[in-house]
Amino acid sequence: MALSGKLSIEIVIHAPAGKFFNFVTKSLHQAQNICERVHHTKLHQGEDWHSIGDSVKHWTYVVDGKVTTCKETIESIDERNKTIKFNFFDGDISQQYKVMKLSIQEIDNSNGSVSAKWTLEYEKINDNVEAPYGYMELYDKSTKEMDAHLLKA
Repeated sequence: MALSGKLSIEIVIHAPAGKFFNFVTKSLHQAQNICERVHHTKLHQGEDWHSIGDSVKHWTYVVDGKVTTCKETIESIDERNKTIKFNFFDGDISQQYKVMKLSIQEIDNSNGSVSAKWTLEYEKINDNVEAPYGYMELYDKSTKEMDAHLLKA
């Protein structure tokens, strides 16, 4: 069994083009007020929540029915391709995964709709650890909650 893998989910969103990407790159700290499964977020290190590489955030959220914690940094933001990449580490993440990286991309589809694509790359610490399928459910539900919030804003 492979220790490394990649999971991906794409969800159609109804918010106008650019709004979702703007939210995940500039207002993601508000997820705790919008997403039911995100319990708490806080800036652990640094001064700017959304700076690349300099800031470390602490997250508390629910995956597979369990409260989970981790720290996160932003690796890169690509404005042209509307993509942001995160690195997750420490907390509960490090007990199961050596590597966990998330990419979120807002996609303008050819039919005029907009999608949010979440791609999770991971390396498990051993074969006894399951692939992080619960994260796909978290991202699906959270995307729908963020989208509903953006439609009201």
